[in-house]
Amino acid sequence: MIIATTEHIGGYTIVENLGVVTGNIVQSKHVGRDIMAGLKTIFGGEIRGYTEMLSEARDNAQARMLEQAQTLGADAVVGVRFTSSAIMDGASELMVFGTAVKIRRS
Repeated sequence: MIIATTEHIGGYTIVENLGVVTGNIVQSKHVGRDIMAGLKTIFGGEIRGYTEMLSEARDNAQARMLEQAQTLGADAVVGVRFTSSAIMDGASELMVFGTAVKIRRS
């Protein structure tokens, strides 16, 4: 399946719009990561534990979106966007959304 942040995919024509598809995950912090994050705020540098956590959350949310698109029979998802928000202290939601479409080569 093709995933694009653009509204069009070069070399293809959108032949059917199947609707908006989404995927999301709510991720909480881990105590061990919080301790290391606290140290990093003192000494500086990348907080790898959080980077890995957010990368995993992004991958899971995207997989959920693609699963929904496949259920609709989509060939691609266009206009893909990511957003995040704080749900509560220590937990954040990561959401991905786009438009599921059927395409054909131009």
